[in-house]
Amino acid sequence: MRWTLLLWTAACLAVDHEAELIFPLDASHNHASCLVELPNGDLFVCWYRGSGERTADDVQVMAARRRKGSKQWTEPFVLADTPGFPDTNPAMFVDSKRRLWLLWQTIIANEWHTALTNYRITTDWNRAGVPRWQVSEPLLVVPRNFAAKVSEAVQSRDHQGAEAAWAKRTLEKAKDKYFSRMGWMTRAHPVELPGGRILVPLYSDGYSFSLIAITDDVGRTWTTSEPLVGGGNIQPSIARRKDGTLVAYMRDNGPPPKRLHRSESKDNGVTWSRVVDTDIPNPGSGSEVLALRDGTWALVNNDLEKGRHSLPVWLSDDEGRTWKWKRHLELDNRGQGAGSFHYPSIIQTRDGMLHVSYSYFLNHIPAGQPRKSIKHARFSVGWVKQGDSGPGASAR
Repeated sequence: MRWTLLLWTAACLAVDHEAELIFPLDASHNHASCLVELPNGDLFVCWYRGSGERTADDVQVMAARRRKGSKQWTEPFVLADTPGFPDTNPAMFVDSKRRLWLLWQTIIANEWHTALTNYRITTDWNRAGVPRWQVSEPLLVVPRNFAAKVSEAVQSRDHQGAEAAWAKRTLEKAKDKYFSRMGWMTRAHPVELPGGRILVPLYSDGYSFSLIAITDDVGRTWTTSEPLVGGGNIQPSIARRKDGTLVAYMRDNGPPPKRLHRSESKDNGVTWSRVVDTDIPNPGSGSEVLALRDGTWALVNNDLEKGRHSLPVWLSDDEGRTWKWKRHLELDNRGQGAGSFHYPSIIQTRDGMLHVSYSYFLNHIPAGQPRKSIKHARFSVGWVKQGDSGPGASAR
């Protein structure tokens, strides 16, 4: 009887949570993954790899696939590469017409503010290796009411000292047509609204603001939202409430207190409320929010003001107003200088399970040795609700 119970418990844990590295620890810089479920049930993940980030001209967008029913990921392969330029920050999603989208940035002059966003679309996602792309275009944007909105937001506060110098530079940049149109980058999944409007969350390290690219015709033409201007709010991730309100959560790239930022839109992403701090800590790292099919919201982030060694999943049953449940995918109690587990990408597959991919760095291993990978975790909503003391806690 005892062994039967143990076997049953082990089987339940295996269903509730499992995790693996997508490829063995690697000496290159492997970072910023995005995960999707393809229409046939395969998992498809991309990230960037190279000897560095924006300053390394060998950086490529990589990918791997896990066929439905398989436990093994394919060997990584190059998904996008502009020879001689860094290719970074990929994002993907599958739209309601079963088309796979890939978006990423080519860094023109080794600075983030020189990023040029590209996008590709295909229905040929089932072939092994690189899909055969049917659309391949740059995503060129003219930010809506940009200089006026930046000026309004920046001048609404009394800036002193270094902050006053920042405000002056920001206002000057906002009037520069080239600077305001370049440097917008992807990070989180795009979102498709009822009716077919597609929102692509963007951000600029040149401004430390966010922006939403909008297409109502599957990428043939683009407009944008007004800028989401605040105290260093970047890398937006969007969830939609049942009443149609859009909520964007953003990384904190500004001064303390270090908190996730939030803004809301009542008009399908065109205008946004004032950016405010939430109660959720953020050390200046990416996060992602997802509205599940039953109305529950899930959020994955580094729940710290400093360091990336803690990566929990949060659940909300009131559309992000409170977060009642929390369980760690990773927690390294050695502190800030040990492991880094960050830049999560979260999806819900058709079987109801949650999947997260994220950067997995073992910082205690010397540079130049294999120490970085992308990790994938699969788990249930129930597993999160059990909390860190629940069965299988040692799995993390």
